[in-house]
Amino acid sequence: MSVTGAKSAFRSGPVKWMALLGLLIASLWMPASAVTVSGLYSVEVPVAGSSPNELAVGYADGLARVFVRVSGSRDVLEREGVEPLLADAESLLLSYQYLRGESGDNRLRMAFGAVGVNRALASINAPVWGANRPLTLAWVAVEDRGTRTLITERSDDAGGVGQQVSAVWQRAFDQAARDRGLPMALPPARYAGDRELLSDLWGQFVNRLRGASDRIEHDVMALVRVNRSGGQWRAGWVFEGMAMDGGEESVTAQTPEALAQMVVNRWAERYANRYAVAAGEVGESPQVDIVLRGVSSLEDYGTISRVLEGLTPVVSVGASRVKGEQLTMRVAFSGELDQLKEYIALDPRFVELESKPVEQARTRPESDTSLESASEPAPEAGTDGAAATPAENTTESAAEGAADAGESAPADEESSMFSYQPVQVDEQEAEQAFESLYQVLYYRWQTAPAIGDDEGA
Repeated sequence: MSVTGAKSAFRSGPVKWMALLGLLIASLWMPASAVTVSGLYSVEVPVAGSSPNELAVGYADGLARVFVRVSGSRDVLEREGVEPLLADAESLLLSYQYLRGESGDNRLRMAFGAVGVNRALASINAPVWGANRPLTLAWVAVEDRGTRTLITERSDDAGGVGQQVSAVWQRAFDQAARDRGLPMALPPARYAGDRELLSDLWGQFVNRLRGASDRIEHDVMALVRVNRSGGQWRAGWVFEGMAMDGGEESVTAQTPEALAQMVVNRWAERYANRYAVAAGEVGESPQVDIVLRGVSSLEDYGTISRVLEGLTPVVSVGASRVKGEQLTMRVAFSGELDQLKEYIALDPRFVELESKPVEQARTRPESDTSLESASEPAPEAGTDGAAATPAENTTESAAEGAADAGESAPADEESSMFSYQPVQVDEQEAEQAFESLYQVLYYRWQTAPAIGDDEGA
């Protein structure tokens, strides 16, 4: 629903309660699935060093990868006007970390502002693919030297040639999906020895695969056959679900890593062609859905509306969905999404619900790295009128902070850059969610502070 004029509409008593009643009636749905992905605007790239020029190269490299991930197309880097944006990549940074490896494998981890990146893409007439994306369940069968293997998620048991083959392809598909910001799941390891299922997959007979997929969260199934062909790897696949069915598509490449990248590139671009928002639809006031659980009364609803309306970055507020004790508010805001989250965090009644880590997230190999710096550079370009954050900004520039030696970075921090939240919606709302630009925010509404919380709720 539109949030234009939502403040005045939802402040009047009878109108507010009648609208809420209508949402309650409309909330009797058949559940479907959508996935909100966080981390789309975070990236890690190799850099030669920490000098201003070397960091500038890293900023541009990182922003280029984010542009591809968020636009859904590699062609975005060929658009007129993209070079000046990459040259000024630092202006879109929210934070960065410089990681120095003992063997010289230095890396730069960055987080760019979602609103700034989206507006930058719109400025060159590039599409923007939002944070709510279809989850693809990839059934992948690999035939090599006469042996077929079903690729599954990680198994604690590392023994056996089949499991070693599976691990190689699992890592390849996982990295490719991470690079493109595409939610992807592989079947559980318990299916690895199911020869009948493997045979059906190779023949692309979907009935048994549908049954095996019933308990695995997904929006679309991809049935993939991989084999060697003329000294190269070949992958052919068909989709099942979300009206994406069609004939087999295929690509070839020299290595598993290159093949997985080409397959996922094709998937991402097909989804983006369907769900990306045109540049002209990237408005001046971005909107985000806030899902609150534990909303048990009309009084709670009224309080939540008043609190959100009173936050400095908020432009307008309106209820969009109600299901039991779960309320979804659509909020238009100014500035960056992280600024809005900071304001919400000041009210202890909003208890943030943690996103679940992506199950197939790559485990970062153990290495000796040190965290050189973490700072917040100047606000991003294109966010005129952005509200100031609650805390005073006293950080130094990114380039100036890079010379400081720091503490070691957690080994698993990179794998936590991506997370997801399943969103239970009906089919129509799933389509709407896929066309939304920003991640869904999840909170538990807590009318009284829990034991140990600060007072003042």
